[in-house]
Amino acid sequence: MSVSQTLLALLEPGPRHGYDLKRTYDQRFGQGRPLGYGQVYATLSRLLRNGLVEVAGVESGEGPERKRYTITDAGITDVDRWLRTPEDPQPYLQNSLYTKVVLALLSGRSASAVLDGQRSEHLNVMRSLTRRKNQGDLADQLVCDHALFHLEADLRWLELTAARLGELEKAVR
Repeated sequence: MSVSQTLLALLEPGPRHGYDLKRTYDQRFGQGRPLGYGQVYATLSRLLRNGLVEVAGVESGEGPERKRYTITDAGITDVDRWLRTPEDPQPYLQNSLYTKVVLALLSGRSASAVLDGQRSEHLNVMRSLTRRKNQGDLADQLVCDHALFHLEADLRWLELTAARLGELEKAVR
């Protein structure tokens, strides 16, 4: 996910402080990976330098001055272009799990144990996501569904690979 584009889009409804942007980002998109304040302000500086945001005002008070940022017309155009551009589907043609299975076979270790351990880990994560989904709001439900669908595809691959271990062992030796 593009943090720059997300923060820029969060500015479309109106001017905001960096703290408010961080809080909104973390609440809506930062599940498990909140933004650091340094990342927020470094991103805002870059957006400002690139003419995509501007300072809408500065408030003095206790502590450092607080700047309010607003999106520019160029920023709105940039967000619109980003939203209309499809994400690149990421096929996993080579991943570490496949590598582990092949290396286990090549070394004489149990590839079944590798697959079983991964299956167990996937199921634990799926149970956790299902609990979160059942207790969450619509946003949580959609985010969890996305992750669960990917994990289900991984589980199908694990089962298929387990069923073909004999063939794979012959192919790699």
